[in-house]
Amino acid sequence: MCGRYVMARAIGDLVADSGANLDEELVLPPNWNVAPTDDVAVVLERAVPTSGSEAGTRREIHVARWGLVPPWAKDLSVGSRAFNARSETVTEKPTFRSAVKARRCAVPVDGYYEWLKPDAGAPKSAKKRPFYVHSADGSPTYFAGLYEWWKDESVPEGDPGRWLLSCTILTGPSPDAADVESARRDGMNQASLDTLEQLGGLHDRLPLPLDRDTLDAWLDPVKLPSAEAAEALVAQVREQAYRTVSAWTLDEVGTAVGNVRNNGPELIEPLEPLL
Repeated sequence: MCGRYVMARAIGDLVADSGANLDEELVLPPNWNVAPTDDVAVVLERAVPTSGSEAGTRREIHVARWGLVPPWAKDLSVGSRAFNARSETVTEKPTFRSAVKARRCAVPVDGYYEWLKPDAGAPKSAKKRPFYVHSADGSPTYFAGLYEWWKDESVPEGDPGRWLLSCTILTGPSPDAADVESARRDGMNQASLDTLEQLGGLHDRLPLPLDRDTLDAWLDPVKLPSAEAAEALVAQVREQAYRTVSAWTLDEVGTAVGNVRNNGPELIEPLEPLL
């Protein structure tokens, strides 16, 4: 799963990396401890009129609330539970099934946090250990996401606060021993195989990243005609995920990240080895 992440790079850098347009000044300060319900950056595409007979597309960056609020929700509370969407059921669940057909986005991150549970035989005093998972080369990662617009009926017409943009991040199963062996047979190098094994041991779920080709396909704003078409696109995301995550690295970090009030670059500093 993904319940905390880091997005500390400047919006201008994100614009350059994603190829997105920015029409207005976005105020989104660096955040080393992003939590559900926080404001986050999302990348999406929308159809725009062109001089020709067909509509073009425009890639944009927006600010959204993390935790998807579907249009039919009575209040915002559903969003606090919908910050992740299981890719295996996203085309079926009422909260997500409309968005996956027509309102797909990418959630850019510098990395995310995951907690390793103590071994089964560990003493009761043993605690979870946080790890910071990020691309080895420092480049941003784009997680597959969905977005929705929710109308607050208590806010008057014409007030910008009447409409809320929210988002969620898709997750999938972490690689298991069979996945690692399959990657080995396909020629993956040992360092990448080690990363897959580490991710599989860290947690049974992981956020689904997008490589550049899959990012383009995922952001295409054309509405998909059926749940089957949406599932085929989600399957495309899952199929490339392990290859993409194999370029990640995992650093154990301090427990301060467990408190959302803590926020700063010191949270991602790797712990010094004991020996």
